[in-house]
Amino acid sequence: MRQRIKQLLEEAIPYVDFDGDFLFAEMDSLGVTTVLMILSEEFGIELSAADATPRNLKSLDSIVALVEAKQAEKK
Repeated sequence: MRQRIKQLLEEAIPYVDFDGDFLFAEMDSLGVTTVLMILSEEFGIELSAADATPRNLKSLDSIVALVEAKQAEKK
């Protein structure tokens, strides 16, 4: 899942270093919105503006954890 998320996000937002530890700081509001939309569509989860926190979008690992948590909520 981690590799798939990285690939999707790198294609959509090529100016962000998804190997870094401060992704949220590198993204503008359009980038954050794009991340939420891509993840929602790809993984069939519902993400809202409330999920767009520095903690959730700090690193690729925190994004993966967010997706996994949202998937677990659906079950």
